[in-house]
Amino acid sequence: MTDGLYSNCRLCPRNCQTDRTKKTGYCGQTARLKAARAGLHMYEEPFISGKNGSGTVFFSGCSMKCVFCQNIEISRDNKGFEITKERLSEIFIEQQNRGAHNINIVTGTHFTPDIAEAIGLAKEKGLKIPVVWNSSGYEKRETLMLLEGLVDIWMPDFKTLSPELGKRYFNAADYPKYAMDALDYMVSVSKIEFEDDMMISGVIVRHLMMPGSLMDTKKVLKYLSSTYGGRIWISLMNQYTPMGNMPFEELNRAVSKREYDRAVDYAIKLGIEQCMIQEGETVSESFIPEFDGTGIVR
Repeated sequence: MTDGLYSNCRLCPRNCQTDRTKKTGYCGQTARLKAARAGLHMYEEPFISGKNGSGTVFFSGCSMKCVFCQNIEISRDNKGFEITKERLSEIFIEQQNRGAHNINIVTGTHFTPDIAEAIGLAKEKGLKIPVVWNSSGYEKRETLMLLEGLVDIWMPDFKTLSPELGKRYFNAADYPKYAMDALDYMVSVSKIEFEDDMMISGVIVRHLMMPGSLMDTKKVLKYLSSTYGGRIWISLMNQYTPMGNMPFEELNRAVSKREYDRAVDYAIKLGIEQCMIQEGETVSESFIPEFDGTGIVR
């Protein structure tokens, strides 16, 4: 039973201590699993999406609530459908049957206990493809430990090393501290492995470059390189999408080509080899799926 972990919820660094069996926590969710979409997704990193797509499951709610969130329909507006752990395990199997290269769990931190149980149930039913934990990076080690032996590929964000930016954009000045500790745990329980050009185990750290934040991006790249070297892959992204009416002026534009090129040049200067970069125009709302219950509701 997982209710005890929700009744005085401390699953994420917010430590809201809400009784989520009775009301919603900081994440905007109760203890009842809620998801908005499941399906094959082609817009992940090449060795995650592959030819067939990554079997993504988008969960409702979020403990980050970034001011620039692209998935605001599910992160804040509570869009989604309540499901059981048993149904979630079926969804994982359905994605495998559709040919997904992996199961991609998107923003599931606040439902970690139930997701862990659902993965276990799915493995009993024949789930064989890798499981990807796709998260904000703002996580607690003890919560991640619930997933040990169940997750194959860890794909956290590493948004910033600046407490000031953490406070400004996520109301989380402690973001760097938790992101560093979470990543340290992920690397400690995984090893990079590939099979037929697809990752089957390891850590991919995503860094979304923000407009006007080149120096912070450089600090992140230097930290990741000096701390982990070849034990991780880095995905350096330029796809920040202004959503309109941003609370801070600097967020009302995309990352410039010059900014991104300078970040890439710095990664090369650091000698980072296991780094994916984005080329061409990637700022597009085509990356944002319809959260209409596809793959969730029978």
